[in-house]
Amino acid sequence: MEPFLSENFLLQTETARRLYHDYAKDLPVFDYHCHLPVAEISGNINFTNLTRIWLQGDHYKWRAMRANGIDEELITGSAADEEKFLAWAATVPKTLRNPLYHWTHLELKRTFGIEGLLLGPETATEVYHRCNEMLAMPELSTCGLLQKMRVRVLCTTDDPIDSLEHHQKIRTDNSCAAKVLPAFRPDRAMAVEDPGAYNGYLDLLGKAADVSISTYDDLLTALKLRHDYFHDNGCRLSDHGLEQPYFEEFTGNRVDEIFFKIRSGQMLETLETTQFKSSILLDLARMDAEKNWTQQFHFGALRNTNSGALKRLGPDTGYDSIGDFEIGRPLARFFNVLATENTLAKTIVYNLNPRDNELLATMIGNYQDGSIPGKMQFGSGWWFNDQKDGMERQINALSNMGLLSRFVGMLTDSRSFLSYPRHEYFRRILCNLFGKDVENGELPGDMDLLGSTIADICYHNAVQYFGLPGVEE
Repeated sequence: MEPFLSENFLLQTETARRLYHDYAKDLPVFDYHCHLPVAEISGNINFTNLTRIWLQGDHYKWRAMRANGIDEELITGSAADEEKFLAWAATVPKTLRNPLYHWTHLELKRTFGIEGLLLGPETATEVYHRCNEMLAMPELSTCGLLQKMRVRVLCTTDDPIDSLEHHQKIRTDNSCAAKVLPAFRPDRAMAVEDPGAYNGYLDLLGKAADVSISTYDDLLTALKLRHDYFHDNGCRLSDHGLEQPYFEEFTGNRVDEIFFKIRSGQMLETLETTQFKSSILLDLARMDAEKNWTQQFHFGALRNTNSGALKRLGPDTGYDSIGDFEIGRPLARFFNVLATENTLAKTIVYNLNPRDNELLATMIGNYQDGSIPGKMQFGSGWWFNDQKDGMERQINALSNMGLLSRFVGMLTDSRSFLSYPRHEYFRRILCNLFGKDVENGELPGDMDLLGSTIADICYHNAVQYFGLPGVEE
């Protein structure tokens, strides 16, 4: 029996072990999509305790705690930090076969050197105080943690109205070994479902861009100015969190009318909403293509399904699920317009519903144009799919329908500085799949060929694909 979380964790064959330990393990991390608060990086802060760095904002853990019967006061409420941690520790033994069990113990091992000790009610106090002492050390500050986890590059998620002052501070004072760059996330510029909130946002956007936004053209001008500003600050990626792809035929006059209706505070009809979102997504995509950015689209999250919790706690608190949306037809129409215009930027698409794996794996092949390797990417297993089964299904779909060898690999999509062992998790799973194929006679045992492919997927492809300023092999 293999010990839990041994050096051969998830590596079921000798070939898999060689691939991981010789080719994947020590590569830097290129985290091109995360939600780490950049202010905490620029301040190079030390978290005061394990609850603050590990539980705060982690809705994966919150969902598990609720399912385990933990009162909300001990999750997002005003209970003391140690009480919240003890409640989490009591939940951990109940997460067997959930990826949280793996991640929890992998993060304790890699960050704090805790191994051979399972987190639970009996060990919680010891773990909490031991980790708190270590968190005070300079090497476990935010920048220290990034260095410890070999993070070479990370891209945060930033609203167009963001001043990017913290990014500028990191760049100016050279305080962090990792290259920290912004990513342009204009979701709020499309969120027309609530006219009051939307108009309030447009006022903020206009102020940031120093533009008065009265027409749709004004909106595009403001977004373009902020896009330019982000580019000047090293940004080379955009990101869109969408329920589904949007594409509905529209005319310029029609979009002008719809925008005037929004600006006057009126609710839009469903068709009007889709037409408006189709127009603005196309215009944003053209901006990305003009600057040779990479655009990312995340599809399939049914968000904020618990209205009472949304009112009490706000969004991103653990009340989202996999949605059942039409993906193929509108996405093909959207890409086709851009491809016809020759304005289709490098693109990564992610799905939350695994039923869409093969759909997206084949969709990207329709719009590869030979200009760069892997221009269209089927993104890594995202959100509810960033676990062993989900990653394997994504990798297998891409292998069968496209070129896994050109894949840009894993991201954390996390708000926690302790989550970087997810890259290790992905690398072990990837090496295990290759290793099993070799042992079964389905791939040649050419370690140079296999090892270089593994290294490309884990790191080198991302460096070449994104072309970020100042980032070299």
